[in-house]
Amino acid sequence: MREIDDIDRRILTELQRDAGQSLDTIGEKVGLSRNACWRRIGALEKAGVIRGRVTLLDAAKLGLSLTVFIQVRTSAHAADWLKTFSTATKTIPEIMGVYRMSGDLDYLIRAQVADMAGYDRLYQTLISKVPLSDVSASFVMEEIKETTALPL
Repeated sequence: MREIDDIDRRILTELQRDAGQSLDTIGEKVGLSRNACWRRIGALEKAGVIRGRVTLLDAAKLGLSLTVFIQVRTSAHAADWLKTFSTATKTIPEIMGVYRMSGDLDYLIRAQVADMAGYDRLYQTLISKVPLSDVSASFVMEEIKETTALPL
């Protein structure tokens, strides 16, 4: 993999702020020509540093105002169970993130739903697809900080 230098970091910072900026605008901000900026972005994509470009949406304005963190404990740790769990969670669109954890908790799921009824539907769907030993949920009351930008 190629070395990431200060100019690459500045380009990545700009892309994290707004990936819709023109190459001319990014180039001006980082001190490169449009073509030099384009070549660097291409190299960062080829190296896998840039995995994709997305549009961030306002969940509340789309009727998905409830963020839930679901804590999962399981007594099953076999590879086939993990494959079933992984497949199930990847197919449920409300699930935004799934993390295998250390400590007492086995998995942490982050989901976005409209309301408590939406959470209950998600819960019922999840337990119908995979056996779980213990499931508990915490609901976000206030979002203090949420970012997708990595600290470069």
